[in-house]
Amino acid sequence: MVNRIAARALVASLMLGMAPGVFAQGADQPRATFDVAGLRAPGGYDRFLVTYRDGTRERLDTSAATQAVSAALSRTSALSAQLRAGTSNGAVLQARYGRKLATGADLIRTSRKLSAADAEALVRQIAADPNVRHVEADVIMQKIDDVRATADVVPVVVNDPYYQRYQWHLRPPSGVAEKIGSDTASYANKGGSNVANAWNLADGTGIVVAVLDTGITQHPDIDLSLADAGYDFVTDAFMSGRATDGRVPGGWDTGDWTTEDKYLAVNGGCIDPSKGDEQEDSSWHGTHVSGTIAELTNNNLGMAGIAYKAKVLPVRVLGHCGGYTSDIADAIVWASGGHVAGVPDNANPAQVINLSLGGGGSCASDAVTSDAIASAMSRGTTVVVAAGNENDDASKYSPASCPGAVTVGSNGIVGKRAYYSNYGSTVAISAPGGGIYANDGTTGAPVNAGFVWSAINAGTHEPTTASYGGMAGTSQATPHVAGTVALILSATKAAHLATPTPAQIRDLLTSTALAFPATPDKPIGAGIVDAYAAVNKALGNTPEPPKATELKNGVALAGQSAPSGGSLAYRIVVPAGARSLALRTFGGSGDVTIYVKNGGAASASAYDYRSAKPDTNSETVTVARPDAGTWYVTVDAGGKPFTNVTVQASFTAP
Repeated sequence: MVNRIAARALVASLMLGMAPGVFAQGADQPRATFDVAGLRAPGGYDRFLVTYRDGTRERLDTSAATQAVSAALSRTSALSAQLRAGTSNGAVLQARYGRKLATGADLIRTSRKLSAADAEALVRQIAADPNVRHVEADVIMQKIDDVRATADVVPVVVNDPYYQRYQWHLRPPSGVAEKIGSDTASYANKGGSNVANAWNLADGTGIVVAVLDTGITQHPDIDLSLADAGYDFVTDAFMSGRATDGRVPGGWDTGDWTTEDKYLAVNGGCIDPSKGDEQEDSSWHGTHVSGTIAELTNNNLGMAGIAYKAKVLPVRVLGHCGGYTSDIADAIVWASGGHVAGVPDNANPAQVINLSLGGGGSCASDAVTSDAIASAMSRGTTVVVAAGNENDDASKYSPASCPGAVTVGSNGIVGKRAYYSNYGSTVAISAPGGGIYANDGTTGAPVNAGFVWSAINAGTHEPTTASYGGMAGTSQATPHVAGTVALILSATKAAHLATPTPAQIRDLLTSTALAFPATPDKPIGAGIVDAYAAVNKALGNTPEPPKATELKNGVALAGQSAPSGGSLAYRIVVPAGARSLALRTFGGSGDVTIYVKNGGAASASAYDYRSAKPDTNSETVTVARPDAGTWYVTVDAGGKPFTNVTVQASFTAP
């Protein structure tokens, strides 16, 4: 994730003057919350979001709200000299009313842009008013700035011709070695989302997924039936690319390029080369995300999508330089079926919202974005958001840290945390986002297996030819989870079961997540999303007891073999009071991993114990005081076959 504006935060502090009439909050007075961590834009700030408390005059009267901010301006010592002089750069510094957001917050603008330090001073003064519940600058969020693959897609002739060759991320994480695209090396797929098996249970029928992003482009491999029903919430003309401010119908992506001089910070734009910013061609980010969620499948064209019969509702919230928090918050409310003043109500409310975007600054429980997400959840909509790409704690970013959102980290094909992925306690789950480099490393040359592959467009500015390409980032991980949610909802709907709530959806995802092949270097949630397991649990399916070879206490079973990607299952009945249960493999050739579970099938996604030493068949799991029952052992081949392995189970009888 790139910060809202890729620039270093200013840390200069200002002394705030205590002019007559300033609000001095005592212990018995309510205190407003505010966040200034996201004040990083090189061009300054002239938009502020103020949420007044219920029952106050300012909550109901826009003039009173504006006057209160004007009073805060007059108390800000850094600006007071300019105010007394009456002008700044030839213009009177004033507060002007913008609009009422769907969350109830007010957008209030200043007549000129303030520096980060002055904006912070103003925010703190507004927060000193006991009638204020929360205040924040209306900062710019951006798409999660992904790494884009440079290799072309090479056609192969099968149904959905690029699926087998490129889309490792939709397949089971069985450890089967896969050679992706034009790569010369193969990689053991331990990081896939197991969507391919979930297709036996659900396809997304009857579910609407709103993608709040750059919009969508014409593409023959995506159902565009709701594209015109979407909406463009980008209000600012500079960002939208339109001649005037305002919102327009349709969720179409008209381009988000920044390769013209007007987008440079010195000209009032968002690109600051001195801070490492790069001007970029249009990303077609929303098309790529939408394709991962619902690209048409089994149509002899292109690639496959997760919930391929779901409807994508594209909502444009990001344009040139990104999009304002105020517009994104309104779009979240609207997409979930809430009312937004000045916009026709959404006739296709979304059951799932995908937010592959964000910026710096934490998301307090009463922040505008948090209020919008809570509003969506109250209507039954699950909101899935990207953790971010800074290799940093996700608690420092929004909407990644918003309460209630399902925050998604990123892993690569071999199941490691992607080196760029944000992490921490706010991350609920990981999903395939691409590791970029060989074996999910941190450096080297990019490989095709390091990317998530989906629909894009070939245009550099405006959209031109439909195409396919790879991107890597938590932006790509997020739609894997959003698509899985759509599968869960379509499966329960078809089975006439109660619709899971957003809280129940979160539990379904995290409780069925695939355990990481190895403990990640940083926490990125409960595990890797397992679409098949999540849908099964939502349907109440209980897996049948596995077909497994019976082991006798202390008797070695020699000569066991399995191909690359294969596995063998065994079981042993352990009586009550037994001690020192030991489950072992040894001898032969290969590099096996063993998974052990009491009472049910053991696998890479469901086990009580595991032994996975590198480059050896000598694996052991020991349980000092095992519970009584049938214990299952799965011997997994991983990326190469094993032959002539011996399997043994033993325990001390009671």
